[in-house]
Amino acid sequence: MSQAAKEIQVAICQAAPVPLAISDGIDKAVRLAREAVAGGAQLVAFGETFLGGYPLWLDEAPGAALWDHPGGKALHRILLEQAVVPGDERLLPLQELCDESGAVISIGAHERVRQSLYNNQMTFRPGLPVQGHRKLVPTHGERLVWMRGDGSTLGVHQAEWGNVGSLICWEHWMPLARAAMHNLGESVHVAAWPSVRESYAIASRHYAMEGRCFVLAAGLVQTRDDLFDGLERCGGDAAARELLEAIPGDVLNTGGSLIAAPDASVIAQAGEGEETLFVELDLSARDEGLASLDTDGHYSRPDVFELSVDTRAKDGVKW
Repeated sequence: MSQAAKEIQVAICQAAPVPLAISDGIDKAVRLAREAVAGGAQLVAFGETFLGGYPLWLDEAPGAALWDHPGGKALHRILLEQAVVPGDERLLPLQELCDESGAVISIGAHERVRQSLYNNQMTFRPGLPVQGHRKLVPTHGERLVWMRGDGSTLGVHQAEWGNVGSLICWEHWMPLARAAMHNLGESVHVAAWPSVRESYAIASRHYAMEGRCFVLAAGLVQTRDDLFDGLERCGGDAAARELLEAIPGDVLNTGGSLIAAPDASVIAQAGEGEETLFVELDLSARDEGLASLDTDGHYSRPDVFELSVDTRAKDGVKW
């Protein structure tokens, strides 16, 4: 890689998703990503499940986890109806933007495979198929919505300027997942969150220090009214609306996106509203940091520790 290629511009699109209504969300994502690319970004990151929105009712609506809850079932049905699927033609505008610009776009989505939903952080790459990463362990109430991913979606995209990978939310507290990703040699890592609250910022900065990479911690901005708007775009549902009306408060995802350097310092920080965060990264800082800490090299002690990663797809059915 030439010295000139060591410097790249990146962007985090901290924005409100269009909850549930994924086609409308794709339109918004394309517009925001196009603006970021026009501003010079070679890598554009969006937060967790930007396409479809984070399922806030799981944490915020009393009774959402009750067995056979009419509102919970209705919202699950809507997510299944709306979710992206492998090879989804609705995603072509994002791919076309990458192809024409040479930029890479990382964006979260609800993905349907057969009858199950996954939390997938998709990486759109110029001239290549979409590379997905399905969340390995949905956290707490998320297990009511999402299936667990497998090792087949752990990977990085090898861009001309370096490797870029992603993990989602509490995967950043999975030590072996982090070790696996560090082994893949990320130059830039996308940490996808619903909001980048204090503990999430700490995890993102720790990942940057441990992995000696730049981290784009991307969060969402989402309000209670956004949920109602998305529901109406999907045709509405009385039971779902009743559940959402039980959510107290208004602002539920509060942004806080940040970009951390390989020494864990914060080099850019967003506020709580919608904004696009631009930063130019000098990737040579990664190599310099490896002089003192290389968790995949001189700090790995392979004579003591060994990690085995199963990258086989686990479809559950063999015909």
